Amino acid sequence: MKKRIFTSTEFYVGLVLLFLCFMIQAKSGQFFTGNNAVDLLRAFSVPAMFCIGEMFVIITGGVDVSFPAIASMSMFIVCSRMEQMTDNPLLFFAAAMLIGLAVGLVNGYIIARFRFPALIVTLGTSSICFGIMQGVFKSREYPLCAPLYELGQMKLFSVTNPVSGLTSDMPVGIILMIFLIFAGWFILNRTMLGRGIYAIGGDEKAAQRAGFQVFKTIVFIYAFSGCMAGLIGVLRSTMLLAVHPNNLEGLELTVIAACVLGGVRMEGGKGTVWGVLLGMALLTVMDNSLILLDISTTWQKVFTGAVIIIGTAVSALQMKRNNRKLTVQISDTEGGKQ
Repeated sequence: MKKRIFTSTEFYVGLVLLFLCFMIQAKSGQFFTGNNAVDLLRAFSVPAMFCIGEMFVIITGGVDVSFPAIASMSMFIVCSRMEQMTDNPLLFFAAAMLIGLAVGLVNGYIIARFRFPALIVTLGTSSICFGIMQGVFKSREYPLCAPLYELGQMKLFSVTNPVSGLTSDMPVGIILMIFLIFAGWFILNRTMLGRGIYAIGGDEKAAQRAGFQVFKTIVFIYAFSGCMAGLIGVLRSTMLLAVHPNNLEGLELTVIAACVLGGVRMEGGKGTVWGVLLGMALLTVMDNSLILLDISTTWQKVFTGAVIIIGTAVSALQMKRNNRKLTVQISDTEGGKQ
């Protein structure tokens, strides 16, 4: 058990995260303050929720780069077309989830039925969603409707920095983040669906022979990712108190990098919720540290790209090493029988 802990990706990511936190505190003196902790959690919340859906996809051996476009399109359509229809904020979230679910089902069906590469399919879906949003609905920065604006102004608590005088509010959307994290953990670790997700990523043919519904599972994870994207898109607008159609563009790279950094293997079959959250926390702290240390945030893109390349390379090397060990074990077994 101890050996497993000390050799896990999560352990080393956690160590790097702690080291970075203390290093930033030593240089800036403002890291371990209440308002900075709230700001970090606000910045962490939306990408972390996206990470849950993306992790499901990557564990099965796929990848989804369409979720920012799905979230943006759902957010804009709902916020710009439903403001005269209802005053119930829950209906805005429900409508956005239905739009995201529909797009996710299309993604999942095409990938599972026709065996097209997930990257190509979701890249095409992303382009279509942005095209519909900009061409059909003439997207632009849009004021948030009253029901969602009132929801966005609600807060759990506020924290003021006694030195700088800056005040940060903890949004109620953090509760939703906690719920989604728990739901993701529960599905992966306590249900047959979770076992099927891991099995498909490990060996799809073996999963099929074991009785797992490969087609239905793949369709589900892309539908789940799309549904969550719609929900998170509207939640994002309440946190910004405005509708910014292009605010989420490019977030897919950060989310994929967080998954890889947290130990999710790009080839599938491996990954944990806690590892992904640690990976996203490290990227969030990196971004925050650049601001506190007065370093250009463009360096974060360099770090994100490097993480994806290095993480994928490490996953490939681990898979090659595991295959070599398996070959040796099979050879030893056959030799023993003779």
